[in-house]
Amino acid sequence: MKKILFVGIHRPFRSASQRFRFEMYMDYFQSNGFQIEHLHIINEQDDKIFYKPGHYFEKLKILLKSITKLWRYSSKKDYDIVFVQREAFMLGTAFFEKRFKNHSKLIFDFDDAIWKMNVSEGNKSLSFLKNPSKTAEIIKIADLVFAGNNYLAEYALRYNPNVKVVPTTVDLEEYQKIPCPNKDAILIGWIGSPTTIPYLDLVIPAFKILRQKYGSKIQFRVVGDPNFKVNDLDIQSVAWKKEEEVKELSCFDIGVMPLTDDEWSKGKCGFKGLQYMAFQVATIMSPVGVNLEIIQDGENGYLASSTDEWVDKISLLIDNPELRQRVGQSGFNTVQQKYSKQVWQNRYIEYFNSLF
Repeated sequence: MKKILFVGIHRPFRSASQRFRFEMYMDYFQSNGFQIEHLHIINEQDDKIFYKPGHYFEKLKILLKSITKLWRYSSKKDYDIVFVQREAFMLGTAFFEKRFKNHSKLIFDFDDAIWKMNVSEGNKSLSFLKNPSKTAEIIKIADLVFAGNNYLAEYALRYNPNVKVVPTTVDLEEYQKIPCPNKDAILIGWIGSPTTIPYLDLVIPAFKILRQKYGSKIQFRVVGDPNFKVNDLDIQSVAWKKEEEVKELSCFDIGVMPLTDDEWSKGKCGFKGLQYMAFQVATIMSPVGVNLEIIQDGENGYLASSTDEWVDKISLLIDNPELRQRVGQSGFNTVQQKYSKQVWQNRYIEYFNSLF
């Protein structure tokens, strides 16, 4: 039986990237002949400190503890494959990936343009410790690279010929729409994290126009940042909770995914949109990066750039419930055929076996 060590920064279910790119597949891997182990670097207690400003002494202790843990695991010789998601260590070195490579096949998986500098708000002052160019170092030594979209794959192919485009996927057995109780307005929703919520500022001018146009006929809901508020715009903002995710998404009528048109955004994998589409929610996305591959404008969703386009296309869906239903169903079909766990789980197995 082949043994795989999955390495990620975060504990299980903490990171959407880990959850949807390998964690949700682990039971399937085990039932198909692989022995699985999951190494995560930051536990729940340390997480509360690591992404806050300051706390430098406590952060140093977390780093030292991480080094000890990674040294111990990278010394083991009983793994056939080590699967590193984004990076094994949070600072600017590929040292541990190279140690894993000494005695295992190395798979490197990434779903963002992580060769660009991007540091959490709480650690801006420590950005000098980061080294985005280590992404290329890891790609060079990997036996196989999983890239979340074609833009990322083009970058990886500069350094390694064995690159597979593996989109971020959803589990349609878990993502099953449920009835939404006590609903008396059309709900326009966004789901994400505090780190991605600045993108929502792009559609706030459109939301204000829509509020004036439709009044109480519509509601806005943000899932992922309970502190998000906008003057003169009544937005229901709640924290993300895994146990509430299905209920929250089931209540959306229209889902939005605005993005800036820049190199970082081009590396994104369109996952918010895919989440909406999996729940048959009519979806509108910025025409950036992989969104242009996922959405056929007017068929399985809509693309919008300017404030006028956001207003026009959201209005179209507000005014026409039959259109919302048709677009939502078409979006679901897209996920079912191209972006679901059920489609990709056997491909993972094939890719793993190709290394031997």
